[in-house]
Amino acid sequence: MNTMQTITATAIGIALATSAMAVDFTDTAPVVAATPNYRQVSVPRQECWTEDVSVQVQPQARSYTGPIIGGLAGGLLGHEIGKGQGNVLATAAGAVAGAVVGDRLGNPQQPPQNATQQVQRCRMVNDVKQELSGYNVTYRYGGRDVTVRLPYNPGATVRVSVGVM
Repeated sequence: MNTMQTITATAIGIALATSAMAVDFTDTAPVVAATPNYRQVSVPRQECWTEDVSVQVQPQARSYTGPIIGGLAGGLLGHEIGKGQGNVLATAAGAVAGAVVGDRLGNPQQPPQNATQQVQRCRMVNDVKQELSGYNVTYRYGGRDVTVRLPYNPGATVRVSVGVM
């Protein structure tokens, strides 16, 4: 074979090989229907409210100022009243009585009282919402209806990929 025949045979071989391969192109097809698809999504949120709660209030802490001052005053008064050997006894009795009176005046007896206090309570709740997840699209091409799922609404027409063998 000469050079010209070799080139011609090669060109014919390439042409035949190319014609046997698949050819791809894009075309448009009319959309027959596009139906949206939704999925349910759980959305957690915190729900809070305020409620009144009954609590017991304890009386104030005891004060020692009243018994000390009462004891001193009672001791001085007992010392003034007492005579001779009874002076020590009168001073001691006056101090004890003064301390008791001072304690009663400085720390009046108060029973525990009920009071209302506002308390904030919270809990987690799940709301369910509908979220668009895509479209079922039916288009007509070559006399046949084809349904595909797309993430968007294509409108009146859709681009289709066509392969020819």
